[in-house]
Amino acid sequence: MDRDSGPRVPEQRAPQQSRGAGLCFSVLGPVRAWRDGEPLPPGSPQQRALLAALLMRDGRTATSGELIDAIWGEESPSQALAALRTYASRLRKILDPGVLVSESGGYAIRVRAETVDLNRAQQLAARAEKATAAGARTEARGLIAEALELWDGEPLANVPGPYAETQRARLEEWKLQLIESRLDVDLEVGAHAEAVSELTALTAAHPLRERLRELLMLALYRSGRQAEALAVYADTRRLLADELGVDPRPELSLLQQRILQADTELARPAEPAAPAASTTLRPAQLPATVPDFTGRAAFVRELGDRLAAAETSVMAVSALAGIGGVGKTTLAVHVAHAARPHFPDGQLYVDLQGAGSRAAEPETVLGAFLRALGTNDSAIPDSLDERAALYRSALDGRRVLVLLDNARDAAQIRPLLPGTAGSAALVTSRARMVDLAGAHLIDLDVMSPEEALQLFTRIVGEERVTSERQASLDVVAACGFLPLAIRIAASRLAARRTWTVSVLAAKLADERRRLDELQAGDLAVKATFELGYGQLEPQQARAFRLLGLADGPDISLAAAAAVLDLEPHRAEDVLESLVDTSLLESAAPGRYRYHDLVRLYARSCAERDEQPPVERELALSRLLDFYLATAARVYAIERPGDRLADHLEPTTYEGLVFTDPHDARDWLYAEAMSLLACVRQSAGPGTVRRAVDLLWSALDLAESGANSKEYASAAGLLRDAARAEQDPRAEGRAAIALAYVHHVAGRFDQGSREAEEGDRLAGDTQDALSRCWAANLRGIMAFYQNHFDEGIEQLSRAVAGFRACEDAAGEASALCNLSRLHLVTGDVATAVDLSRQGTEMYDRMGHALKGANGRYALGLALTQSGRLDDAFDQLQGALEVFRDSRQRLWEGMALFRIAEVDLAAGRPAQAAAGAEMALTVLRGIGGDWRRGNVLTVLGRALSGIGQSGRARVCWQEALTIYEGLESPEADQVRKLLAPLAAA
Repeated sequence: MDRDSGPRVPEQRAPQQSRGAGLCFSVLGPVRAWRDGEPLPPGSPQQRALLAALLMRDGRTATSGELIDAIWGEESPSQALAALRTYASRLRKILDPGVLVSESGGYAIRVRAETVDLNRAQQLAARAEKATAAGARTEARGLIAEALELWDGEPLANVPGPYAETQRARLEEWKLQLIESRLDVDLEVGAHAEAVSELTALTAAHPLRERLRELLMLALYRSGRQAEALAVYADTRRLLADELGVDPRPELSLLQQRILQADTELARPAEPAAPAASTTLRPAQLPATVPDFTGRAAFVRELGDRLAAAETSVMAVSALAGIGGVGKTTLAVHVAHAARPHFPDGQLYVDLQGAGSRAAEPETVLGAFLRALGTNDSAIPDSLDERAALYRSALDGRRVLVLLDNARDAAQIRPLLPGTAGSAALVTSRARMVDLAGAHLIDLDVMSPEEALQLFTRIVGEERVTSERQASLDVVAACGFLPLAIRIAASRLAARRTWTVSVLAAKLADERRRLDELQAGDLAVKATFELGYGQLEPQQARAFRLLGLADGPDISLAAAAAVLDLEPHRAEDVLESLVDTSLLESAAPGRYRYHDLVRLYARSCAERDEQPPVERELALSRLLDFYLATAARVYAIERPGDRLADHLEPTTYEGLVFTDPHDARDWLYAEAMSLLACVRQSAGPGTVRRAVDLLWSALDLAESGANSKEYASAAGLLRDAARAEQDPRAEGRAAIALAYVHHVAGRFDQGSREAEEGDRLAGDTQDALSRCWAANLRGIMAFYQNHFDEGIEQLSRAVAGFRACEDAAGEASALCNLSRLHLVTGDVATAVDLSRQGTEMYDRMGHALKGANGRYALGLALTQSGRLDDAFDQLQGALEVFRDSRQRLWEGMALFRIAEVDLAAGRPAQAAAGAEMALTVLRGIGGDWRRGNVLTVLGRALSGIGQSGRARVCWQEALTIYEGLESPEADQVRKLLAPLAAA
């Protein structure tokens, strides 16, 4: 199919439903017939015209005269009737018996309606109309999309005759109406950003169709592009006046007025859903509730009533406050599970770590929530405000319960709150959320003696408590009536069948006396911890102490095994035994975490009891080794032939082994927060070098956009730590990691400074690979800063350096980057040759991801050389790999470069659609300079399809960006704007 002929559709397959031996037909494309999935001979054009005419009548009889007119019109041959009979006879031989029938001097095809693709499309469209009327917009959207997928190019393609010509026009119009209906639903469910790209192409193909213009204006307005929306109206009014001498229809004029007035109702979709969601997911993230939940009946009822009423309230937010160990999380989880039927679209959960030294960042939590709701990584923006807006759009129209556990303060949770009726939030915190507007506040105190005794009884058994009731009351009193303390003490007694309750009471009294310098609340908990810890077996106690040393929200079984220096199956036995004592929680299968109070206690035990003290350092060193070794394998499996692993600090503890790149990548993203926490924790003597190497090995986290902020923070911390430790090698590598982060974010001046410093330090320490990386980065930065001679010098040095290090992957990278410099200086032939060399080197190594970078560079060079079809193929191949590898920056840039190819090839509609998609993917990543480049190309494409008003708006925004950056591209944009200003 020609690339400019409109949206591509999948190749049509033979329908499964059939009559008799599996006969089925298509008219929404070439006229074809299948039996049991095998194509039947199509016959001559006139024979296909006869088949089409009969199929379009849906079983009704057509007379011979009607069929002759349909096939030949007014110029029928003298032997038309005989020819008609011949074609009918041939069809009858091909089709099943009884399908083609002769009656009343004519013919009919009698098959079940669903065997014809047109009938199936009509049935789907009718169901979609009913779903829309019932408010089921998401269902309607899917049904219309399913109907449109039945088209396979031009309907009745290559079928002659006036009847086919008339029906072809009718079917094309109906398809366009279906597309409009689907786009209308897209906007109603919040997919406006994605719709802009398709609508831009459609308005170019059908410039006088006002409904498409109206939808485009609305999509732009809801995407925050008000000026462009108004420019569409201006372009439309001018076009209609020039072509037809008429004004826009009233609906379009009314929409313009509402946009001018910034109508808030217009900006809000009826039933928003998450843009760019690959699948509508129903998250079920609540931790397991405890089977022996006890007491708190009034709070359970109060919270349950509020959650049950969430559907009719603006937004139900309940905030539970209380001291550590008072049972806030247990109560919230119990209530949340009970309320699940009121939230059929799912439940989200996060531990915000508000009581710890590093509370969870709201933007990080939002990224995890958006992924849980089905949003693609490529659609998740970087900034907090954009993520919060996308999150609210994802929840609007859905009924989801959000449990925000262990919050630090109101500022941390505000971006995480749902925005509309139907959803609700439960918040737990040690701080009272008095500044959280509209929240229902609950102060949770310790249990009453009766509730405390009831909880104790449920764990240890009624018989033991009944026989020693007073001792049991002494135990729960010694625990301060705190649920956490009671649970730990009771779990210890339940595991000691030879103990009496009196024995437990006496032990608790002894611990309280030893800890009497503590405040009352801490005293009860700490005394309980001491008792629980004191009864652990030596291996359990060691595990309890050492695991508490690791930062991060939780820890995987494999990482825990490294900390403990145990085989995974043995580590699992120990960890599960700690879960049984309530000293450790199982966050999910294969993942474990501490209550923050227990973690602090575990660390104090490690400082007090771990002998020799070096064991603490060794445990964290093994954890660092585990992450470094595993991340290095992830890096290697994605980049075969890369020599980075040969230049990393050696490790003594082996990591995980992967055979599938997708599994390796999934591990890296699942462990991102714990891995980066380990990096930060390792910014000290003896470990800072390995921590920096771990950052290098986890480079994908910087490129994806999902974890760039945390990655950048860790790199800055390590650079400063290495400087303080006077370790120039580690400092240089950290500076190079920071330079790469700045490059991804489009901060080229900062990146250049860090790369230069990293280069200097690498030279001082004779760190050969670091010098190569630094030279490569310096060359890239020089390119972006228009320092082309310097860029060629640095990249030539990088090529030679990588070659000396026998690092073929690095050499290929530098060659591809060097091609960009030769391209911009006008040496196109050399640029093509260098990028082809680099790509071929990658291909020989089986390096799919970096090979995509090579194809990207080669595509640019081929574009400049005028070989546009070859350029398109290279860039399309790169795009597919970038998407699969979650490389959001490069996915957006590949879309942008494909748009440039389409523009050069005279396909402005395709170019505009591609540039729009690039803007959507690059939202919040890549920096302003790259956005300015995309806007410039988008403006040129829009100008090419007659939308000069929108083009002006795009160029004006690009000019503002370039002037702010003092970029020379501003002159180019001024030249583009000049003719429009004069007009």
